[in-house]
Amino acid sequence: MSFATPPSGTGASPATAVLVHRIRLHEGVDPERFESWVREVDYATCPRLPAVVSFAVQRVTDAEAAAPGEYFEIIEVTGRADFERDMRSEPFLRLVADFDKMATVVAELTGDRVGSGYRAR
Repeated sequence: MSFATPPSGTGASPATAVLVHRIRLHEGVDPERFESWVREVDYATCPRLPAVVSFAVQRVTDAEAAAPGEYFEIIEVTGRADFERDMRSEPFLRLVADFDKMATVVAELTGDRVGSGYRAR
């Protein structure tokens, strides 16, 4: 989980804010090393970030859409201002330091959910 800058805006509506990052590994970084870090460190840190509602990293598998070592992450947060506070926390800053050694965010989208959406139980 990484941000070059805090998400823009003055705060999300009562609906959850959603952030999507396209990630590219630095040349020479083993994808398994990155994926292991995601499973063992990144996901494990999420409970220490109160604004994070859900977080998942996906490996891009469409060969036409990506080079090797491309991923995207989807972060759902309680609101942008809440997440900006989390981004200043020690656990988050450690994630950024680790992440920056392995990868970079090459594209970022942020938005507010339209309605409640759908999620299977």
